Amino acid sequence: MSAIASVPDAPVVALRGVHKTYRLGQHVIPALQGVDLDVRRGEMLAITGPSGSGKSTILNLCGLIDAPDRGEIVLGGQSVTALDESRRTLLRRDALGFVFQSFNLVPVMSVAENVDFPLFLAGVPEAERRRRVAAQLDAVGLAEHARHRPDALSGGQRQRVAIARALVKGPRLVIADEPTASLDSHTADQVLDLMRERCRAEGASFVIATHDGRLTGRCDRVLSLLDGRLQ
Repeated sequence: MSAIASVPDAPVVALRGVHKTYRLGQHVIPALQGVDLDVRRGEMLAITGPSGSGKSTILNLCGLIDAPDRGEIVLGGQSVTALDESRRTLLRRDALGFVFQSFNLVPVMSVAENVDFPLFLAGVPEAERRRRVAAQLDAVGLAEHARHRPDALSGGQRQRVAIARALVKGPRLVIADEPTASLDSHTADQVLDLMRERCRAEGASFVIATHDGRLTGRCDRVLSLLDGRLQ
């Protein structure tokens, strides 16, 4: 299913000489200034830096939510910089997973329905969807909560649902934006251990923007972003 595993030994995602600016009124804000980045297969990569340093911009580019002003985005050895929005949307749907600080679960859906939703959108047959959802909920320790609504869960449980939803499509790449920022220390530790375990079990790469030192200690590699440049 993954459209980013086509070229053997290529990075899962790479940024090449990427520049990105934003306009605030008459002001031009340089978010990224010539960033080069390779994300290896199966690694957990943390990107740290102060607020406004460009961490979320890197995630948005890797996740095909945004496009660079200059430079190139390469997925699985194939340039995707010039793709139109509809094609980028399909790639996001079919090949990428996302985990957010605020969980982004649909409150009127059950836990199982939230995890199932990406498969439903992708047109996966119902029997296969049920099998995958059950396997992911079991893997994150929430099989008994399948019929519960998100508001019946703790913050840590909601983030577990979000991780299951991100991985249910079998993506090669998961984008995670401050995934532990809303969690207490004990719960954050549990979620981080789960992300590490699922990264290894699924063979997925994680690119994580974070201020959390507990998270960086569990990652394979940590890069610092300052004034739009990776250190």
